[in-house]
Amino acid sequence: MTIPIRAFGRGNARLASAIDRRERAILAQRWAERVVHAATPLPIVIVSSDDEVRAWARDLALDTLDDPGTLDAAATAGRDHLRSLGCARAIIAHADLPRARTLAPLARDAGRPILALVPCHRDDGTPVMSLPTAVDFQFAYGPDSYRRHAAEARRVGLGVRVIRDPDLAFDVDVPDDLIALATDLQGLATP
Repeated sequence: MTIPIRAFGRGNARLASAIDRRERAILAQRWAERVVHAATPLPIVIVSSDDEVRAWARDLALDTLDDPGTLDAAATAGRDHLRSLGCARAIIAHADLPRARTLAPLARDAGRPILALVPCHRDDGTPVMSLPTAVDFQFAYGPDSYRRHAAEARRVGLGVRVIRDPDLAFDVDVPDDLIALATDLQGLATP
């Protein structure tokens, strides 16, 4: 399981018009913890170069890798790390999944030649995917990544299994996403 996390406080910059940096940091860490919990008992690696994130990962006894600079490169580094550990499958999940409960459906294919994708709630991005570690898949995050990842799977000879899980599909990208999470925001107060 790979979870790329750029930083807690500097992350989710597109939410800056709705909540301040401290609030974004609190939510980012809370959501990342939720994703870690949803991944248990899978082996987990956090890809980040941020000192705060790395300290948090150490406190949770999680492996860490340096962030190579892009989300695509972070996913590749995580997949390659899991391959080196002998894992047959890599799950890559974004850390901003406040409704994540379990990632078990993404692990069920083991080393089978299948890319399992969870398209985001806008049917655009790819907040969660899993693939065999032996495949040199080229990640393509960003707008319309869901379709680009499906096309890449076909290019490298993988079947595609789409998982329509509303909890894993809900990633927080824009202020409108926060409205749906009003209960998660209770208790946050700006000093």
